[in-house]
Amino acid sequence: MNACFAKRHWSILCRMNGWSARAVHKKAMSKTRCVNGHYVCDECHSKGVETILSICLAPTSINPVMILESLMDAPFCHMHGPEHHALVGASPLTAYANSGGEINLWDAFLELLSRGNQVPGGACGFWGACGTAISTGMFMSIITGSTPLAEKAFGLANQMTSRALAAIGEIGGPRCCKRDSYISIREVVSFVSEKIGSQMKSSEVICDHSSQNNQWLGGRCPFSRSITAELFLP
Repeated sequence: MNACFAKRHWSILCRMNGWSARAVHKKAMSKTRCVNGHYVCDECHSKGVETILSICLAPTSINPVMILESLMDAPFCHMHGPEHHALVGASPLTAYANSGGEINLWDAFLELLSRGNQVPGGACGFWGACGTAISTGMFMSIITGSTPLAEKAFGLANQMTSRALAAIGEIGGPRCCKRDSYISIREVVSFVSEKIGSQMKSSEVICDHSSQNNQWLGGRCPFSRSITAELFLP
C-alpha cells in the first residue's frame, strides 16, 4: 500500500477486520492513508502480533538480531507498521533471558505487548520518537523494574531510548520500520553490555527487505546489501 500523509486528520474507515470489502471495522481520525483512500487501523495492522509469544519462547539464542529476523519473517509482520513497536523489545527480552538475565519471560512479554500496543503507527514522524526506539526503552524498563519513581532504572530506560533515537535520527528519513528496528537492536546490544554486563551477541545485518520499501534509501541505508559488501572488500 502506497501511503500518503497529511498535516490534518482525515475521517476515514478501516475495512480490514475480517477481510471483508464491505464490512466497516471502525471509523477513525488518521493522518495516514493509501493514495487511493484505503486505510488500515493499528489494531488490524498488528493483528497476529501475539504470535511473538510462541516465537520468542522457543529459541535459545542470545542474538537478538536473529530473533528479530525470525519475527520479521512471521506472517503478521508487514514491511512497515506498529507491530515493530513490540517485536523490537521482545527480541532482546528473549536474548537477555537466554544469556542468564533473571526475568520472568512470560510476564515480561505480556507487559511489553501491552505497552508496545499503545504506541501508534507514525509516531516516528508525528511525535519525533520512533516506536522501535521507544520499544528499547520498554525493554530496559522491564528488565530493571523501572517506574516513574525509580532512580537508576529510570535513568537507564530513558538513556536507552535516547541512544536508539539518536542513531535513528542520524540516518534520517523517510522512515523504514526494518532499518529502524535493526538500528535499535544494535544499540540495545551495545547499551546492555556497557551498563548491565549481560553479554548478548549480535551479528552483521544484510537487509533483504528493500524491494518491498517504496522509500528505500539506497546507499544511505547502513544495512543495504551493497554497502555491507563494501565493508568486507579486501
